[in-house]
Amino acid sequence: MAVMVLIGAQWGDEGKGKATDLYGERVQWVVRYQGGNNAGHTVVLPDGQKFAIRLIPSGILTPGITNVIGNGVVVNPGALLEELGELEKREVDTSGLLISADAHLVMPYHVAIDRVTERYLGKAKIGTTGRGIGPAYQDKVARMGVRAQDLLDESILRQKIESALELKNQILVKVYNRKALDPGKIFDDVLEQAAQFSHRIADTRLLLDQAISRGEHVLMEGSQGTLLDVDHGTYPFVTSSNPTSGGAAVGAGIGATRLTAVMGILKAYTTRVGSGPFPTELHDEWGEYLRKTGGEVGVNTGRDRRCGWFDAVIARYATRVNGITDYFLTKLDVLSSLEQVPICVGYRVDGEQLDEMPLTQTDFHHAEPVYEYLPGWFEDITGCRDFDELPANAQAYVRRVEELSGSRISAIGVGPGREQTIVLHDILEEQG
Repeated sequence: MAVMVLIGAQWGDEGKGKATDLYGERVQWVVRYQGGNNAGHTVVLPDGQKFAIRLIPSGILTPGITNVIGNGVVVNPGALLEELGELEKREVDTSGLLISADAHLVMPYHVAIDRVTERYLGKAKIGTTGRGIGPAYQDKVARMGVRAQDLLDESILRQKIESALELKNQILVKVYNRKALDPGKIFDDVLEQAAQFSHRIADTRLLLDQAISRGEHVLMEGSQGTLLDVDHGTYPFVTSSNPTSGGAAVGAGIGATRLTAVMGILKAYTTRVGSGPFPTELHDEWGEYLRKTGGEVGVNTGRDRRCGWFDAVIARYATRVNGITDYFLTKLDVLSSLEQVPICVGYRVDGEQLDEMPLTQTDFHHAEPVYEYLPGWFEDITGCRDFDELPANAQAYVRRVEELSGSRISAIGVGPGREQTIVLHDILEEQG
């Protein structure tokens, strides 16, 4: 029995979909435990088909797996139906998808408030995707959210929508000078959408506990990454939930003592989307090289990702915060053809060198990277399937990243395809 958590160890977009897809063939359950349709995974199947997965767990592409949208996720009913429709149009079997009865819903008023707030903030904006994720989590914490189970009780659904709009409409009209939303229309629209997926709503905590007790394998995936965690990320430029491993236990309803492995996903360089500090960001031809060669465009947003060299400081931080046992290093192939490859091994802040994350937000904004330079390689590595097949300099780069990150590298991505992976340690086999 293995209960493995896949964690983005940077600012998201590290290639979690590829990792989920790789291990997904050998597990019985894949659970999405936080976030919403504000992030996505790109999965490339052996036949070349490419899928952009946003809200639904990546295991949906592997037949026979039960996929769970956990209680820690916020679900936009319209986005869910759109994604289901796209998958079914491409003949993907979606019958194995379940939704936690306690997952909160992203309502139309959440989207409206998210978009108008970002516009109002101007230069001080956080850089949200405008999909209502933050406001939905705000309502969850404020104990005025709408949950999936409410779709099964029309009376309480109507009551919650009307109650929420008493406040939301005041904000939209009096603060932002926007039109009030009609609670009756929202109720009717959401109820119509619910009729198409309410049969998927279940007590997923119970089902997962029973599966683990039977010795079945469970793979848990989040969206975003460690540095976007609302508690442990580069606040306030973060998401509204916990992508870290502690959030996996909470967001799936699985006891923390049942987690058997935590795999961090590291890109061989660093990217982030949206506003916020980024010490190794490149504003020159090398940043453009990484962006173009790595295809660094957001799956869900279409925004260009900001690019920079590998940052070992945040990798060490991710190892510590998540209790990472193994790493999956993705996109190593993107670094081929570089004469030398820099690695950020520390920061310089006001003349002082730091080996760990700065204590304050201001210091992190002012952090300057301290680089170590490794010799590059020019060979095409996309066909390598064994570590010894990699060029010596590529091997040295991997080992140095492993040493600086503080946990072993168990898999390496050398291309976008499912088969373009080098496995050094088989976690599922080790855990039986």
